Amino acid sequence: MSAEAFVKAAENRRTIYKLGKNAPVSDAKIEELVNAAILNVPSSFNTQSTRLVVLLKEEHERLWDITASTFEGLVATGAVPEETFKNQTLPKIQMFKAAYGTILFYEDPAHIKGFQEKFAAFKDHFEPWADHSNAMHQYFLWTALESVGFGANLQHYNPLINAPVAEQWKLPTDWRLVAQMVFGSPEAPAGEKAQKPIEERVKIFGKQ
Repeated sequence: MSAEAFVKAAENRRTIYKLGKNAPVSDAKIEELVNAAILNVPSSFNTQSTRLVVLLKEEHERLWDITASTFEGLVATGAVPEETFKNQTLPKIQMFKAAYGTILFYEDPAHIKGFQEKFAAFKDHFEPWADHSNAMHQYFLWTALESVGFGANLQHYNPLINAPVAEQWKLPTDWRLVAQMVFGSPEAPAGEKAQKPIEERVKIFGKQ
């Protein structure tokens, strides 16, 4: 890939909220992209602690039903106002459910612990470093999905949904859920994106 093509892919990757169920590629292609992320995204000390769970079609819908049910429980206890749930939270959840799939991004603390013990001088840094790698997996897949015709957005309903999600799909309960990437056919364009001046955000020294 040329530098120009790489930059163009980065430019095209945007947050798309209105998504549908028309998949531009096969499920096998989605799996191929997810596997490519796992195999090629770097991690500090080659930790490889990121774990990915892909939910498609009915399994994806089940995730957002679980999310809605979790919030209904919070409404029942008074932790979330009913009006907020009905007018704000639920419409968002229904919008996410209308998409094709969701990728769950996890970190495996048990795996990280081994590196913390082996490299004690860096013990406190391994969890932040793991988050850095996890974010790179997110960016890789967000851009890759866009490149094959999907739209996507990134959500963070963790830790509220951690327990019921782990129970539903028999995932290790100690895995730490970091983010949820919703993807599907783009049914509306991305919104306007305001950019702060580059001069305030980039400094270059030694330029000829």
